[in-house]
Amino acid sequence: MALFSSLTPVFIAIICVLIGVIMKKTNGEKEKRDTKSKHPSRPWVDEDLKDGTDHPLEEEEGEEEWQGLEENVAHVPFTGERYSEAEMITRSQTFYELLNKRRSVRFLSDEPVPREVIDNVIRTAGTSPSGAHTEPWTFVVVQDPYLKHKIREIVEEEEEINYKKRMGDRWVNDLKRLRTNWIKEYLDTAPYLILIFKQVYGRLPNGKKKTHYYNEISVSIACGILLAALQNAGLYTVTSTPLNCGPQLRVLLQRPANEKLLLLLPVGYPKKDATVPALTRKPLEDIMVVM
Repeated sequence: MALFSSLTPVFIAIICVLIGVIMKKTNGEKEKRDTKSKHPSRPWVDEDLKDGTDHPLEEEEGEEEWQGLEENVAHVPFTGERYSEAEMITRSQTFYELLNKRRSVRFLSDEPVPREVIDNVIRTAGTSPSGAHTEPWTFVVVQDPYLKHKIREIVEEEEEINYKKRMGDRWVNDLKRLRTNWIKEYLDTAPYLILIFKQVYGRLPNGKKKTHYYNEISVSIACGILLAALQNAGLYTVTSTPLNCGPQLRVLLQRPANEKLLLLLPVGYPKKDATVPALTRKPLEDIMVVM
């Protein structure tokens, strides 16, 4: 009994330590679960684009496996255009003046646009650089009135939810001065809708997945070139990013699961009574730093 009595404080201390360790481990696991379950305060993040550019490939493509189609790509001589300094300045100024006239136009006419122009501007967008020359873009051109209207129904239904629930008061208030809302009449009236999808991965001839490096950045660059090509052709658009519409539009347009909607562009001529907000752009000194 004397031995037991003398060891009792030791047993109690050991039990207390064990309880402390167990509780610490339990709390740690709970914190991890809580942290994992907490979503960042960004309700506007598009669920369909959460995979970003890091779409995980299946184990069938080991890191050591070569995914290219050719072991060696032939290199050919290149000769670029070379202008005098005076002509360079003139051309750069002229191009700036052309692009500076670009505006987001929400009031588009239903006047027909030559299909060849649309083909050419998309060809131009397809000249964009891309990671490892994977060209991870798909441009879906919609001109069928029924499809355009179905797209409008899907977009307006989701956009109403966006404005009322997802976007939050700050974003909605920032948009009020631009007089935008979830009503998208231009999706019916524009002669063409161009939906730009990023391919988060591709397929090799043997059916295995092919990595598309920097797919979102690559497609974004192509979208910028497309906007410039439309402006150059005298056509107008508004850059529409319909939040959480991607899955429904992908099904409607029968696009594969590896394609995620990045941008929707209604394309056409402005209506005769079209208006745009009287906005100004930042001066050069506010957007450029010379080191």
